[in-house]
Amino acid sequence: MSNQSSVSEVILLRFSDVWELEILYFVMFLLIYLTALMGNLLILMALILDHHLHNPMHCFLMNLSILDIETISVIIPKPMANSMLNIRTISYVISYAQVFFFLFLSGADFSLLTVIAYDRYIAICKPLHYEMVMNRRTCVRMASSAWVAGMLNSIMHTWNIFAYTCFGGNVVDFFFCVIPQLLKLFCSETHLKEIFLMLFSSCLALFNFALIIASYIHIFSAVLRIPSEQG
Repeated sequence: MSNQSSVSEVILLRFSDVWELEILYFVMFLLIYLTALMGNLLILMALILDHHLHNPMHCFLMNLSILDIETISVIIPKPMANSMLNIRTISYVISYAQVFFFLFLSGADFSLLTVIAYDRYIAICKPLHYEMVMNRRTCVRMASSAWVAGMLNSIMHTWNIFAYTCFGGNVVDFFFCVIPQLLKLFCSETHLKEIFLMLFSSCLALFNFALIIASYIHIFSAVLRIPSEQG
């Protein structure tokens, strides 16, 4: 019988039950994390130090690098530390924070990619209007809107998920906290909520994806209409 009560800790899945494989996965994730971290830090240093790169496009790329660093830092370090320390538990508060920041940063990442696609559309399809349309104020507003969109998406999801206080268990079949796995822990019937969350997230991702595809269709069409190689 499930223990239908509130819990203070969540038990996460380990990389492997075999110690040698655990070490292998730890090294693999460490290399991936350090590579992503160093790559994005080098991008940030280049964008900050080179004054010729202080323009809207590179401003968006700077925000994208910051989001990438923060997203991977939310996911990877905690499972790696748990793996080496042979710890499987994570407090309920930390799991709440992990879900919140992961949804916030990933949502902002999707929105920012859409903003970058629009920026490239204006630059290539309407080059004479680029300086007027993509001025500093517009750049700040668009970058801020991407962060705000991610924040609102995260608040809506986490508010609904963690409104539950009754648990039927505390074991998550994954190495970090994700919503589909957390929904399985609650005593209440969560199938409708899980379907709603999946549909909402899918629609949000498809909407951003459609805008990106539409922007690049216009870009490719504009490039193909250029009559000469020099042009």
